[in-house]
Amino acid sequence: MRIPDLVVFVCYMAGITIFGSLFYRKNKTSEAFTLGNRAIPRWVVTMSIFATFVSSISFIALPGSAFQGNWNAFTFSLSIPVASVMAVFFFVPLYRKVNSPSAYTFLEDRFGPWARIYVSVCYLLTQLMRVGTILYLLALVLNAVSGWKIAPVIVVTGLAVMIYSLLGGMQAVVWTDAIQSLILITGALVCALYLMFGMPEGPGQLFSIAMEDHKFSLGSFGLNLDESTFWIVLIYGVFINLQNFGIDQNYVQRYMVARNDTDARRSAFFGGMLYIPVSFIFFFIGTALFSFYHSGAAQLPAELADIHKSDRIFPYFIVHELPVGMSGLLIASIFAAGMSTISTSFNSSATVFLTDYYKRYFNVQASNKDSMKVLYIASFIISVLGILIGVAMINVKSALDAWWKLASIFSGGMLGLFLLAAFSRIKRSGPAIIGIVAGIALILYLSAGPLVFGKTIPGGQLHGYLTIVFGTLAIFITGFLVTWLTTRSRKSTKH
Repeated sequence: MRIPDLVVFVCYMAGITIFGSLFYRKNKTSEAFTLGNRAIPRWVVTMSIFATFVSSISFIALPGSAFQGNWNAFTFSLSIPVASVMAVFFFVPLYRKVNSPSAYTFLEDRFGPWARIYVSVCYLLTQLMRVGTILYLLALVLNAVSGWKIAPVIVVTGLAVMIYSLLGGMQAVVWTDAIQSLILITGALVCALYLMFGMPEGPGQLFSIAMEDHKFSLGSFGLNLDESTFWIVLIYGVFINLQNFGIDQNYVQRYMVARNDTDARRSAFFGGMLYIPVSFIFFFIGTALFSFYHSGAAQLPAELADIHKSDRIFPYFIVHELPVGMSGLLIASIFAAGMSTISTSFNSSATVFLTDYYKRYFNVQASNKDSMKVLYIASFIISVLGILIGVAMINVKSALDAWWKLASIFSGGMLGLFLLAAFSRIKRSGPAIIGIVAGIALILYLSAGPLVFGKTIPGGQLHGYLTIVFGTLAIFITGFLVTWLTTRSRKSTKH
């Protein structure tokens, strides 16, 4: 890494860590650590929700996906308006009314403690995988720019984020999110413009090369269930984003830190919608990189020609093609994206552990001192586990593909149970439990079936993105059917 770039990057890392740590003075209670004393300005909450969407998964994997293929994955972003509208009119009012730091108190109110435990465990597993994936992608960047080994970078980055997350709590998380969001948007725009005007024959050449190779395609519009067609990615996006806005602690906690209901609704809507144009820029960067290297403007080394190394191409471009100083800005932007998401996962996971486990089962009347101690220990444990998973992610073929499939498996049952609680009149836990069993069985079958039966499982092969779709529907439909059948049976018995 060139000295000016190193200076820019180090100043960013030091500055954001110090800035986040300064909130330590305002972080003396569990209320401040988990909810920021409910006094966060609207624009900060909005940018924090946006930052929760964006991570190094977006900054590295989305350009890599567009470089490797086309804009099929952008279809995911097109599903966000559905979830954003649901958040404004249903999810935000629901959670503001429940008035709990945990997103899963509502499920216990509807179906009992088992529902709260089941969904919170699914959430924690999902966050561990998310943290590990992001740490791995951040390490890829520094590996490309400096040659530093990936594993040590994962460890150091994870510990750095943990420090300011622990010291500053939720206020540090949302305020650093806001600053990091502005940095990453600036970095993405700078890079997109540089690529456009860095083509040998001007911006028009970028589009002509991309069009010849169908790089702007949203994918097949066929109805094949075993391919990532437009419709498969769209419906996957709808379900995942409904889960994000409806049951994900990262988002629900931000509804609660807002000053009032109006701020919470507007932050949820605009924070989600902002991701659409920003993700557009990321995909454009990936396509522009394809045109740039195919125009002869520069050459990729042989080791990056492998289709499975596409996640490493953007970092390579940043280091070898951008002017001095600008490379440092882009590296800082990538770390801004990743660190904001990691800090969110640390804080939200610790909040879940405190609210859903410690205060619920171990110490109902926990003092503030005890609560803060638990929050610190939980954050530390989550960070260590996330670091270990990040190391295990080394040498995966595609970070984006791996993350989407793992998220689909771990969180497949969360949304179904929430929809059953929110949109049904089921008052007993029996139908919900049967629904969960059916959903988990289907998720395990779809996930592990290929390992047992080979590539084609009985009933037909389905794309991995459909795991959450069918798992959710199985829970929801089974719960309704069981309720209807038992109600009908009781009526028949009475007569």
